[in-house]
Amino acid sequence: MVKIGIIGIGFMGMIHYYGIQRVPGAEVVAICTRDAKKLNGDWTCIQGNFGPRGGMEELSHIRKYSEIDALLADEEIDMVDICLPTQLHKSVSMAALNAGKHTLVEKPISISIDDANEIVALAENTDKYFMVAHVLPFFAEYAYAKSIVESGEYGPLVGAHFKRIISKPSWSRELADVEKSGGPGIDLHIHDTHFIQLLCGVPDAVFSQGKLAGGDFVDYVTTQYIYNDKELAVSCSSGAVSQHGRAFSHGFEIYLEKATLLYDFATLGGEPITAVPLTLLDESGEVQPVDLGDAEPIDAFAAELRYAVEAIDREEEPTALSGVGARDALLLCYKEAESIKTGKIVAMR
Repeated sequence: MVKIGIIGIGFMGMIHYYGIQRVPGAEVVAICTRDAKKLNGDWTCIQGNFGPRGGMEELSHIRKYSEIDALLADEEIDMVDICLPTQLHKSVSMAALNAGKHTLVEKPISISIDDANEIVALAENTDKYFMVAHVLPFFAEYAYAKSIVESGEYGPLVGAHFKRIISKPSWSRELADVEKSGGPGIDLHIHDTHFIQLLCGVPDAVFSQGKLAGGDFVDYVTTQYIYNDKELAVSCSSGAVSQHGRAFSHGFEIYLEKATLLYDFATLGGEPITAVPLTLLDESGEVQPVDLGDAEPIDAFAAELRYAVEAIDREEEPTALSGVGARDALLLCYKEAESIKTGKIVAMR
């Protein structure tokens, strides 16, 4: 049994708490928040942009801490799950690793590349796993796409285009503060930079055009990811440029030698619309809808947390959640901003 302590009971901390309930071999034994009402189980103030609203929770079986250091000193905890604002990711992740805990932190790993490198370096000198909760590979459509590409069943990957477009965020003051969130070019787009390097490897260079939100932060970007040693054309468009009538959209077109995968989802007028359900086109001309069964967003977080717990149990490297992969995804975001500013192809290394 992997015993988990959650630090931060906001929307994401609540979603992780619910997700862990669905993971065999895992148990939340402690939580940490400075909010006394939440420690007493009153989560009714918690609400995000998907999933359930918080309610009243029975927490009599869980140890409750108002100070992070007190939770980190709890010897029963095997893994610390950090669901705090991004500006706290570095300090709390390093404190958790130094306390001898396996550590999972919400994405992004940090806003600063220097901070990300510092966390990765510390993790490499411990015997504990450091993981960053990039959940996109665990959403059913993306998990299916990754499995098809990796299987080689339809030949090698030829090319792909990804998109992730939102309207200007109005539900969070911290998201609107680009110095804290990294703006859409990090907080949003990093989902796809992480998935692209997981699927295709880290590119050799990027060429990007778009709109900067100020400094090194991006509001909107379209990028070509350049692979010098592969016949591979991969691109992505991402940012906060949509009007509020379509507050969110994402999807992909993935081209394999013998098949094409299509997926396109959005919220239109506040209603979920799947313009193109996950579909596989094979070389015979067949159009095959892919039945993934009924799924809700929390299922992806449960799958992500199950993966982290199983990595600890089996002592296997958690490559899909690795700190190095999260750092490289962040680095890609900054290289794309540099390419927008200079108008040039920018090498990754």
